[in-house]
Amino acid sequence: QVQLVESGGGLVQPGGSLRLSCAASGLTFRDYTMGWFRQVPGNEREFVAAISRSGGSTSYSDSVKGRFTMSRVSAENTVYLQMNSLKPEDSAVYYCAARSGPILHRFAVNYDYWGQGIQVTVSS
Repeated sequence: QVQLVESGGGLVQPGGSLRLSCAASGLTFRDYTMGWFRQVPGNEREFVAAISRSGGSTSYSDSVKGRFTMSRVSAENTVYLQMNSLKPEDSAVYYCAARSGPILHRFAVNYDYWGQGIQVTVSS
């Protein structure tokens, strides 16, 4: 079965950095567009970033553009989210997602598989 496993979350001070990882298994990694979303209690799941199957194209939400970088390493079946200049409003549970096909969708409903989520807290 398909599994997406996030790691790398935790507590960081404002202005700090974290790198999230998502290891995928049970799917043909090169066939899947990958995304990162985040959610705080009471809110809908929010798009953060997406990356194409080749890794050659990325898309970011306006709130993280210029601070976050998404990448993928096919040999590792892993995607990464490098988060710099973190702000308290970046605090959320972060989810990795996968969808079959080429389009970098920004809506959660378009993704086929999800990780269990990992907490990121930005606080002094």
